[in-house]
Amino acid sequence: MADFDLVVRGGNLADGTGAAIREADVAVKDGRIAAVGKVSGQGREEIEGKGLLVTPGFVDIHTHYDGQATWDSYLQPSSWHGVTTAVMGNCGVGFAPVKIEDRQRLIELMEGVEDIPGAALDEGLNWSWESFGQYLDALDAKPRDMDLGAQLPHGALRVFVMGERAARLEEATPEEVAQMRALTAQAMRDGALGFSTSRTLNHRTVKGDPTPSLRASEEELLGIALGMKDAGRGVIEFISDFNTPNPESEFEMLDRLLTASGRPFSVSLAQRHSRPDGWRRLLGLVEGLVAKGHSAKAQVAPRPIGVLQGLQASRIPFSMCAAYKEIQHKSVEERLAIMRDPAFRARILKESSEPMRSEMAQRLTDFDRMFPLGDPPNYEPPQETSFGARAAREGRDPRELIYDYLIEGEGKNFIFAPFANYAAYNLDCCSEMMQSPHTLIGLGDGGAHVGLISDGSYPTYLLQHWGRDRKQGRLDVSWLVKRHTQDNAKAVGLGDRGVVAVGKRADLNVIDFDRLRVEAPVMKWDLPAGGKRLLQRATGYRATIVSGQVTYRDGEATGALPGRLVRGAQAG
Repeated sequence: MADFDLVVRGGNLADGTGAAIREADVAVKDGRIAAVGKVSGQGREEIEGKGLLVTPGFVDIHTHYDGQATWDSYLQPSSWHGVTTAVMGNCGVGFAPVKIEDRQRLIELMEGVEDIPGAALDEGLNWSWESFGQYLDALDAKPRDMDLGAQLPHGALRVFVMGERAARLEEATPEEVAQMRALTAQAMRDGALGFSTSRTLNHRTVKGDPTPSLRASEEELLGIALGMKDAGRGVIEFISDFNTPNPESEFEMLDRLLTASGRPFSVSLAQRHSRPDGWRRLLGLVEGLVAKGHSAKAQVAPRPIGVLQGLQASRIPFSMCAAYKEIQHKSVEERLAIMRDPAFRARILKESSEPMRSEMAQRLTDFDRMFPLGDPPNYEPPQETSFGARAAREGRDPRELIYDYLIEGEGKNFIFAPFANYAAYNLDCCSEMMQSPHTLIGLGDGGAHVGLISDGSYPTYLLQHWGRDRKQGRLDVSWLVKRHTQDNAKAVGLGDRGVVAVGKRADLNVIDFDRLRVEAPVMKWDLPAGGKRLLQRATGYRATIVSGQVTYRDGEATGALPGRLVRGAQAG
């Protein structure tokens, strides 16, 4: 009879603590790590790890599987990239609590903020819940390929309590704040990992209306934070533009909220191209909260934040042209046929050269920051490879180059257009952000922006690019593993995972590090109602293990679905 359920033999173990990589066996029994080191006993199943990198399963704290998790047991693309625990309900959007009359409003909010097709949500969501606890019960009933934790979204909570007044951004009454406090406390007791809110103008419904939480008062936010204090649990996730001349005032409010509630906190952080050094000021403000005794972190990304444009995607650089709007609802094949017509090409190029005044128009015409994505995809492309730089060298209009590129390759080409973290045409700012002790690796948005972004591949890119491929400024692999395992797990209260040690959850990756690579994204029409989404696989993962069961071998699902809902903080 076997001594263990599973043994990974002789792998190069990066155990999640940041300690030097060492050769070790890892034995698993009953979903937990049973032994690490030289294991003499036998496993019912054994994986040869010689020459392979063995890590804890990755913990992704910023995803948006709130809808997909209710109908799909496979949380792809994240599960293709070694993620064994995902946290959703970020950015203040989600689907609970909800009243029947507000269901469509929450769908429109999610579609607008996170670019998830409304038709897919309409068909996929069964709405078997009203309260947040009932939503967790619905999630708990479905097995899946990874563990999943959920946060209480401010948008849904506010609409549930205030109805239409929430959408009109009216101020909550003291009675409504008290109700939000009670609902928040109950959601935390029912198993929410935390609470999320958004105060950014970038977050709008599909109809263009601001997110309901945009102007929530300090009194309202304080009431919610006190609800978390009442329950004695939960983390706060916060997004804001910090656009005012005095972002310090927003952090002064945060200081008061954290002082009153005592809860941990994280905020999204990226480099704005318009203010390349502004992120340092904000990170300094986070450090100021830490100096006052608060548990505060900034979530950062390991590569540029940007969109993928193409005929299969939700947007191209000509999306605002009248000629393109006439055909944008046609199939890719139909649009290709029309766009190959020289007369149509001339019409679009003429329209696109006329001045357009909007922030979106500026992004769509920033040709110096538009690059062919390529295969394999290049997320740190040299400045001279941009369409703008190439056009200048060739004495051509960049619009012509872009138009021709879009209709090549049967319309499957993607343009990578970074709008953050790439002001200097390199990722040095990301390196500096990641190496701060006050940051977390996040912002991958798995399950969201499905027609424009494919950043759920962050975990693979983190190791591949920063640990192996970058020409200068590579980072220690063991440290990178720690950043996406133990550090993230601790930040959301999951002390039972993120480290390969006896007694911890047996969530593991076995990786052929030399072959580890992010593949090019492809568009699939596999969401409910035929909705489309960008999917991006990886090569190099020999095995991904969740709770002691192999869920993926060489990138293919085994059919094992040991993943469950994580209810609240978990002791180590």
